[in-house]
Amino acid sequence: MEYCSNCGEKLPKDAYFCPKCGTKTALGIEANAPYVSDEMRQAFAKMSTEIEKAFTIAAKEIQVAFQTARDNVQKSMQKEPIVCGNCGATNLANSAYCFKCGQKLQPKSKEKQA
Repeated sequence: MEYCSNCGEKLPKDAYFCPKCGTKTALGIEANAPYVSDEMRQAFAKMSTEIEKAFTIAAKEIQVAFQTARDNVQKSMQKEPIVCGNCGATNLANSAYCFKCGQKLQPKSKEKQA
């Protein structure tokens, strides 16, 4: 003979729920176990698919962002070299002084566009 785990009521042999308090019995838990497992398995499968889609989209967006950043860095580093007005030596774009004669370099000023 079984009794309710919640209220102690005597349970009928084939009860899935306690007739007094409505608590699910051991038989009720066993009967629903495969259904709950199947439902959970389906939910996890769907969630897995959605997460995979989200990660794929995120990976593509990150790849585009890195490429854009790479392009921007390369553009910023591609400046024209500075020619020394004193000796004519070609210096790196970020040089402040000529590597040949030591003269202070004057970077080319950009012309204003109308």
